[in-house]
Amino acid sequence: MTKRALLLVNRHSRKGQRNFAQAVDILNDLGFELIVVPIKSSEHLPQLIQKHGRKVDLVIVGGGDGTLNGVVDSLMDMNLPLGILPLGTANDLARTLNIPVNIPQACQVIAEGHIKYIDLGWVNGKHFFNVASLGLSVRITEKLSKGAKRRWGILAYAFTALQVISQTRSFRAHIMINGEKIKVKTVQIAVGNGRFYGGGMAVAEDATIDDQRLDLYSLELKSWWQLFPLLWRLPQGQHGNLAWVRTLEGEHIEIRTRKKQEINTDGEIITATPAIFRVIPQSLGVFVPRNSLFQLEEKKRPK
Repeated sequence: MTKRALLLVNRHSRKGQRNFAQAVDILNDLGFELIVVPIKSSEHLPQLIQKHGRKVDLVIVGGGDGTLNGVVDSLMDMNLPLGILPLGTANDLARTLNIPVNIPQACQVIAEGHIKYIDLGWVNGKHFFNVASLGLSVRITEKLSKGAKRRWGILAYAFTALQVISQTRSFRAHIMINGEKIKVKTVQIAVGNGRFYGGGMAVAEDATIDDQRLDLYSLELKSWWQLFPLLWRLPQGQHGNLAWVRTLEGEHIEIRTRKKQEINTDGEIITATPAIFRVIPQSLGVFVPRNSLFQLEEKKRPK
């Protein structure tokens, strides 16, 4: 494997400033020829990849899920594989792919060169890794501050959720999936491609990032007390066992709402309803630990 790499590090991510120099030193020692570009905003990522992409063999991104979301479309356009340095708060994509949060170990994973081709989600022309959602999660994203994430880490999501739940109102939506049209009254709809989101919650109990499907759930709460069993079930992806949680799966989903609802993809508010979702199978190469290749395959096998 050639080792010409574009290194993009979000120095404003939770651990970006602290780990930036360490990552550069380690990757240099591992034999990479680096083009190093510290970034201040994910808005600049597409232009940077377009500018440097033809000079390199891979792109290494240091940041969280929002930063990774900012590069996915450009990586698809340039057909470049992705190396991940988990420097964010939740690091859900890294968790899904079993990439270590320890930066020296994450650098070593990239150097070993084992590539896994993963599925991507797609909504209204935008690719995403983990999940796209509307409703409660959008309110959380709008309220969640960078300062809170740096100070409290994953707990910031829980604190912010408690603040916005009382202000969140249900909305009506039409879901078209597998030839069926379903009417719902819900506080949140999530459409997952990967396994983890929101700091370690599972999209579905058996979800993987290479199962060639999208997993949808709709939270159709009627009383505030229903949140408590939900909080116990979400980390294992067992929320579908609750009567007030609707779960569906498919390759193509359409969602329409009476009032426009913004859509959050991997922690970034990108588009809005009406929305068309698709899964794009095995579409992006990502460097993963060697044992992760086998673990992901095992999860796909029927029990």
